[in-house]
Amino acid sequence: MASIAVYSVKGGVGKTTFAVNLAWCAASVSRRQTLLWDLDAANGSGFLLGVDPKKKRTAQSVFAADRSPTKLIQKTAYPNLHLLPADESIRTLDRQFDRIGKKKRLSKLTDALGKEYDRIIFDCPPVLNEISAQVMRAADIVIVPLPPSPLSARAFDQVVEEVRGSGKGHPPILPVLSMLDMRRTLHKEARAANPKWPAVPLASAVEQCAVMRQPVGAFAPRSPGARAFAQMWTAIERKLASKKK
Repeated sequence: MASIAVYSVKGGVGKTTFAVNLAWCAASVSRRQTLLWDLDAANGSGFLLGVDPKKKRTAQSVFAADRSPTKLIQKTAYPNLHLLPADESIRTLDRQFDRIGKKKRLSKLTDALGKEYDRIIFDCPPVLNEISAQVMRAADIVIVPLPPSPLSARAFDQVVEEVRGSGKGHPPILPVLSMLDMRRTLHKEARAANPKWPAVPLASAVEQCAVMRQPVGAFAPRSPGARAFAQMWTAIERKLASKKK
């Protein structure tokens, strides 16, 4: 099992779109048993996959000592892909972590879920708090979407600092240029400065994910956006493989 966190301290960078499309690639391209774990109260991942959270149990209850996360996991329309959805209760999770005093609660839950899943992908909230710290302890690799801008570069520096602060043996970080438009000078300069970074173009098919409520590979498999996510997933798998050696 390997766990992948999609994380940024800045909103509006395409984080949830990345998480959903990478999870779809893991399940549909690599055919791995995949869990997409939404830790953002907006439940964006559930929305993009057409899955609404069950109302009887809350996302926060997953972290209680006497609860099993499997009771909240929901199937999606795609083979091999399940969702652990979020809801508004996630907003109080930071206080719950402080109350139970367990610094590796998320990591232990991830290890337990690893008995059922080959890949676990976290859609993280855009905050710096105990939730993000716990995700960094659980993740094998951190994906950071970065639209080409000075503010995004600053946000990346904050992510690097957060990951390094998670302790020895912190996970590797893979920055990805998001919403890249090569018609813009700033974007061209960002691409020239980081030619080896994966990149996802500013493309209508990617934007349509929220309209179709599907991953781009499901409805536009030959589009530049779908190809970009597939290539990124290949790069992630390679990085995970090299990490094990």
